[in-house]
Amino acid sequence: MSGPDAGTRPRRELTAVVLGCAAAGALALSAASQRWLEVTITRQPPLPPATDVLTGSQAAALVPACGLLLLAAAVAVIAVRGLGRSAVGLVVAAAGGVLAWAGLRALTGGLDAATADVSDVVGLTDARVSTSVVATGPVLTLVAGVLAVLAGALVVLRGQRWPGMGRRYERTGAVPAGTPAAAGGPGAAARPARPESPEDRHQAAWKALDRGEDPTV
Repeated sequence: MSGPDAGTRPRRELTAVVLGCAAAGALALSAASQRWLEVTITRQPPLPPATDVLTGSQAAALVPACGLLLLAAAVAVIAVRGLGRSAVGLVVAAAGGVLAWAGLRALTGGLDAATADVSDVVGLTDARVSTSVVATGPVLTLVAGVLAVLAGALVVLRGQRWPGMGRRYERTGAVPAGTPAAAGGPGAAARPARPESPEDRHQAAWKALDRGEDPTV
């Protein structure tokens, strides 16, 4: 592929992955703070029934941890390159798998085991415990997991082609020292100079300040 799209596509993919990791992490943290399970404890008369609520962080402790990890990965995928970026992609995909599993487990009734010790906590071993799943938190967790798996797979498959942090500061038109163009030789006319950009002027001003010169002169 050639043309402007060849240069912008990697940046668009990188932006999509960063936003996907951040969104998945935010969804996971939001889901962890919501109610996942409503527990009703029926006790022996004359004691009245008791109720309890389990949040996502209580019912599935790995959900908030994966959310924080995905937020960190949104920054790491920009900061690292090469094999390091592929490793970040694998971690993102693994975190997404954990989130998807936690959401599915809650929606399919797998969290009932989390209430097995509730009767012991209240001191009644013969209490009858019934549960009701609140689907909002598990669904958000499942969506976050799918989003993270897709983002991680994209990082592993295409991440090594994307630019990294500081890439925009590289002088694409710079000519290596010692070449004919750099020395003003015959090859100099064949390499037109790149127009000076505002960023170049900004960098030159800072370099002048480092040398003790007044950049306004």
